Amino acid sequence: MQDTKLLEGLRLVEASAFVAAPLGGMTLAQMGAEVIRIDSLAGGLDYRRWPVTQEGASLFWAGLNKGKKSVTLDLGSPEGREVAMALITAPGDDAGMLLTNFPPRGWLDHEKLRARRDDLIQLTVQGDRHGGSALDYTVNPRVGLPYLTGDGAPDAVVNHVLPAWDLVTGQMAAVGLLAAERHRRRHGIGQHVKLALEDVALAAVGHLGLLAEAQLGQPRARHGNHLFGAFGHDFATADGARVMVVGLTGKQWRAMCDAMGMGEDMAALGQRLGLDLSLEGDRFHAREDIRAVVAGWIGARPLAEVAAAFERHGVCWGRYQTVQQLVREDEACSLANPLFGEIDQPGVGRLIAPGLPLDFSAVPRRPVEPAPRLGEHTEEVLTAVLGVSATEFGRLHDKGVVGG
Repeated sequence: MQDTKLLEGLRLVEASAFVAAPLGGMTLAQMGAEVIRIDSLAGGLDYRRWPVTQEGASLFWAGLNKGKKSVTLDLGSPEGREVAMALITAPGDDAGMLLTNFPPRGWLDHEKLRARRDDLIQLTVQGDRHGGSALDYTVNPRVGLPYLTGDGAPDAVVNHVLPAWDLVTGQMAAVGLLAAERHRRRHGIGQHVKLALEDVALAAVGHLGLLAEAQLGQPRARHGNHLFGAFGHDFATADGARVMVVGLTGKQWRAMCDAMGMGEDMAALGQRLGLDLSLEGDRFHAREDIRAVVAGWIGARPLAEVAAAFERHGVCWGRYQTVQQLVREDEACSLANPLFGEIDQPGVGRLIAPGLPLDFSAVPRRPVEPAPRLGEHTEEVLTAVLGVSATEFGRLHDKGVVGG
C-alpha cells in the first residue's frame, strides 16, 4: 500500500490543554508525524472537559487528540520531570520538537531544554505577547467583535460560541513548527517560537480591514444577520424551515435573480433607489428592500421547492439545521464524505470522526485514528525513544513515576 504519512519520521512532544495547542499537534499527527502527548498521571487540565458522555468520558479530549500517543508521568516528582525532559530532547534529526501552551518554566523552560539539545525547536502558545492568560472569550471583547455582532442596543454585547482564535492559532502552531523545522534542516539552528492568541486575533481583524476602518473614522455598525458589504440574509420558508441566501459576487447575484424570477423587480428597485444593484456595495445599501422581495418569494414556498430552484440555478445558499440534524440527515457529515472514518473510541464507543481536511493528490487519505487511552503508550514510548528496559520501566511504574 502506498505510504500515506507525509510527515513520516517527524517526532513532536506535546504538553498542552484545551484547544489551540492540542489542535496543532493533532494536525501534524493526522499528516503522519509521531506526536507524543505528555500528561500527569490523572490526566491534564482538559481530560474531563465538556462535552462528556453520561459516564463522564470527555468527547472534547477525544476529539482533539486523535492519532497521538499518550504518555503519563508524575510531573510533580523530579524523576518524572526528568523523563519528560529526556523525551523532549531525545536525539534524532527529526526529533527535538516541543509544542506547549503551558508557561515555559520548570521542565518546560526553553533554556534548560536547549542546554540538553541546542537545536531544540519549541513553540509556546500564549494568551498575550507578554505570556499572560487569555481565551477566545476574553480576546474577543478586546478586539471589539461582541459590539459588531447582533442587532441590539449599542452597548449590548453578543458573545460567539465558536472559539475562532483557538482554531486559527492551532493551525498556525502547526505551520510554525513546520517552518522552524525547515529552518533547522537548512541551517542547523533550533529556536523558541512564541504564538499569542491575542496577536492572532489582532492580525485577523487587521487583515479583514476592521482596524483600517476604525483608523479612518469609519466604525463598523451592527447589521444583525445581514452580510456586510453585499447582500445576504436568512429567510423562513412556508413550511417553517430557514435558509441563508447570499449574493456576494455578480454571478451569485444573477443566480438569485434567475432562481426567483426577480430580475425585473430588482432592476426597477435599483432605478427607484438610484443604485446599481450589479455592484455589491449598492446591494448592501439596498439590503432591506431586497430582503423584503426575497422574503416574499421564499415565504410563499416550501423548502423542497426553494431548494430545487436554488440548486437548478446554482444559487449560493444553505439550510439552517441543528447539529443533531447534521449528524442524522446530512450526507456531508457521513461516511460518504472521505473526510470521515468510523473509529472505536476508548471509553466512548463507535463513532464517525473527521480526519485531516487537506486532500493531497500525491497520497491517499490516511484512515482516521481514535484518541488514545490515557497513558496507553507510556511503556512503548519510553522503550523506543529512551531505551528504557522492561525492568527499569517496572521500577518506575511501581514507584509511581510513570503510568500506563
